[in-house]
Amino acid sequence: MAPPKTPEDDARIAEYLRYLAHERRQSPHTLANYRRDLRRLLEAAEGCSWAQCDALFIRRQIARLHGQGLSGRSLARLLSAWRGFFRRLEHAGVVEANPCAGVKPPRREKRLPDALSVEEIQGLLDHAPADADDERLACRDQAMFELFYSSGLRLAELSGLDVDALAGILQEGEVRVCGKRNRERLVPVGEKARAALRAWAGMRGSLAAPGERALFVSLRGTRISMRTIQKRLERHALLAGARVHVHPHMLRHSFASHILQSSGDLRAVQEMLGHASIASTQVYTHLDFQHLSKVYDAAHPRARRKNGKGNTPDNA
Repeated sequence: MAPPKTPEDDARIAEYLRYLAHERRQSPHTLANYRRDLRRLLEAAEGCSWAQCDALFIRRQIARLHGQGLSGRSLARLLSAWRGFFRRLEHAGVVEANPCAGVKPPRREKRLPDALSVEEIQGLLDHAPADADDERLACRDQAMFELFYSSGLRLAELSGLDVDALAGILQEGEVRVCGKRNRERLVPVGEKARAALRAWAGMRGSLAAPGERALFVSLRGTRISMRTIQKRLERHALLAGARVHVHPHMLRHSFASHILQSSGDLRAVQEMLGHASIASTQVYTHLDFQHLSKVYDAAHPRARRKNGKGNTPDNA
């Protein structure tokens, strides 16, 4: 039978990606990953029809990619992309059943999210962004970074905010964001972030292009890109003397960890983060436990260590 790598199949993939973008509201980063995963599927299926791609074929491909070093996390995402694509083919009558339905990725090692301590966050945010080119950029960056940590936003959510959001932030102390899968949520905004945004509101008009709706804009006056935000934060962290690589999601992780440490309210953290499942939020309980363990080790008289050793007698 003819190989599936045809203009028609390219069109099917393009249609599936459009569906993910417009109906499921997946981020550009996720869409880029899915596009790459689907190209892998096309290459693997060369010489076969879609109907010949059964569960055994899928398992073999997963095993092959795992053997090439693809992590369990990457394979889980890849299987999600393949499963969704075959679901579309099934609805279109191209295949009788979804070959990915019962296939599971290799068990992946759980990684705790990277988070900064309260002291590290304060050092980062209290270090005023300095920009030799334009003080408006420093004001904008301060507002972005404060809002990131104050409300635990995702990078795409921050970049996607429109200037209309300022009214709710400055008057009500909350921001409405549209997260994954078009889910809206209201998140509180702290006073430090509101003050920074108030200052940015006074400068934004001199930088934004006429009619531009974005809250945060670039030197060109148009909506700032996610990549630019990432680079600005990395640069700011270096100038602030951060000892680790700081990325936007680290501020979100720090927000969640610090709120949970203070309140212990996992459900509230779930709502503020916009997680559909409580399981996604529970990872922060491990960070909280790490924090408590450090406090215990430092404070408990029977847990303290001397010269790298415990208090157990040498002749015990």
